[in-house]
Amino acid sequence: MALFRSSREAGEHVIVALGSNQGDREGTLGRAIADIDALRELRVSAISPYYETPAIKIDGVDREAPRYLNAVIAAQTTLSPHALLDALNTIERGHGRVRDEVWGDRTLDLDIIVYGSLEMRDETLTIPHPRAWERAFVLQPWLDIEPGAVLPGYGPISAVRALATDEVRLYVDDESDGDEL
Repeated sequence: MALFRSSREAGEHVIVALGSNQGDREGTLGRAIADIDALRELRVSAISPYYETPAIKIDGVDREAPRYLNAVIAAQTTLSPHALLDALNTIERGHGRVRDEVWGDRTLDLDIIVYGSLEMRDETLTIPHPRAWERAFVLQPWLDIEPGAVLPGYGPISAVRALATDEVRLYVDDESDGDEL
């Protein structure tokens, strides 16, 4: 089974969310975006601004944990959904991602939010991402780069974003206060 088609220009429109709350968050996100764009079967077409958010753990917001830096990218890919997931997991591991705690702190988290208009669920992958509809830290940066986008099964992201209540702040740098949205 081929994992990809040969053209870097054709393929499905995807949204990938990125997050980091350990180490050099800004540097990690920048390098991860470069690593994603370096995939032969994918072309990044838009990068959102970065947003800072408190950590969300299994039990809710953890204000004691390091804050996350989040972004989303839009891309075109010829990778299948599972091959894209495998490539993103490889990039995460390359940036020191360890999966020892569900919703734990991490150097890098990469999630497929949408893959074209596909809706699917199996043992390893759910598209659209099952919690994207309730996460302002995904919806706000996505809204910044694709204001007319639609989250399959939920509707326009502008309407869905209006309902998401988690705290997101536009990231300027580690010493500045961003604007809370």
